Amino acid sequence: MNNEKVALKQPTEEKILKAHKGMPVFLMMLLGIVLSIVAFIWGIFILSEGSQPVLGGILLGLGIFYWVLPLWLLIAGLKVVHPNEALVMTLFGKYVGTLKGAGFYYVNPFMTAAPVAKSSSQEFTTADSETDPVTGAKKAAGNLQKKRLSLKTMALSNNKQKVNDKLGNPIIISIVVIWRVHDTAKAMFDVDNFVDYLSIQSDSALRNIVRLYPYDATDDEDANEKSLRGSSLEVSARLAEEIQSKVNVAGIEILEAKITHLAYAPEIAAAMLQRQQAAAIVDARQLIVEGAVGMVEMAIEKLNEKDVVDLDEERKAAMVSNLMVVLCGNRDAQPIVNSGSLY
Repeated sequence: MNNEKVALKQPTEEKILKAHKGMPVFLMMLLGIVLSIVAFIWGIFILSEGSQPVLGGILLGLGIFYWVLPLWLLIAGLKVVHPNEALVMTLFGKYVGTLKGAGFYYVNPFMTAAPVAKSSSQEFTTADSETDPVTGAKKAAGNLQKKRLSLKTMALSNNKQKVNDKLGNPIIISIVVIWRVHDTAKAMFDVDNFVDYLSIQSDSALRNIVRLYPYDATDDEDANEKSLRGSSLEVSARLAEEIQSKVNVAGIEILEAKITHLAYAPEIAAAMLQRQQAAAIVDARQLIVEGAVGMVEMAIEKLNEKDVVDLDEERKAAMVSNLMVVLCGNRDAQPIVNSGSLY
């Protein structure tokens, strides 16, 4: 029996990289450029005179050496971070920290920013259509990988999908998820593509939540039952919680999840529309009958109170029948005037 234990992968923990200010290094680099140019020209001048060839060679070599190695090391270590962006830095394949906060920094020139994976086919909604939705940077020509990870709040809107509700009725539904990257290390290293991962988990959570609610609660005994159409706030809250529980591993924070489209599937839409129309007609008729009964009751009480006419039970029944027909009919009544006696 194999007693070896399988080592579980530990989640990557985000570390904030403490970098030096870049402006002093940049000024030192400019000063070095000036000094290297002076040394180069001075070395050429000395060699041209031939008075001190050793000193001239040293100055010429220092000028050339600065442009070959130190200058490019200084340039490679300078990093610019824009607001709500981050650079996830690695050193020889090992994660060393995340550079956050807008500013001009200098880091180890051998550190490189991990590239951000591009989304395959998902749609995004951003304030600027020319801005890359994943990284927040301007789109560049070609297939260059972005290295700036956006920390901005973004919206993910998946395509409409057909899902069965609690009663088994097929409905067409779509949602929009408002999210942002909370843990850069998890987003970059614990999942292959955190945007596609969020999209797939959103679809899965949507199906899990929709099957717990009916499209609409219409029966009297289900008057207090929650429904997709009537309890949108509760459904949205549960949907956000469900998605959040699935994307914690990717370092994503779900701010909000809302239903943007909700309708019956085309194959049952006509039948459900007739059902809703029938329910509306029944409710309207019930209200009309209740009002008509009250009006008839009031009319009989007023006639008896003021002793306008003395009606026996048969005549009362006839009057009630005529009033109910007039009040409950869906067309205007055509009165018949009796010019003879009362009987």
